[in-house]
Amino acid sequence: MKERNSKRNLRIDIYRAWCKSCGICVAFCPTGTLGKDDGGSPIIVDLKKCIACGQCELRCPDFAISVYSTGGEDQNGDKKESL
Repeated sequence: MKERNSKRNLRIDIYRAWCKSCGICVAFCPTGTLGKDDGGSPIIVDLKKCIACGQCELRCPDFAISVYSTGGEDQNGDKKESL
């Protein structure tokens, strides 16, 4: 599952094949960007809330979630590189 926040040039990828639905990423998300579906798997509830702190990615024991910049322009209109 991939979702983009075009305003802030963020993207969150959840790799379902690697995810064990442990809920750690959801528990450590300070803004409520992530939630759980009916099966307990993480889902992106509201990407606009994401502050790109990376706690979900850092805490995931299975490396099943990634948060990164997709490049684009910053608030000053300057081009940014993709990470």
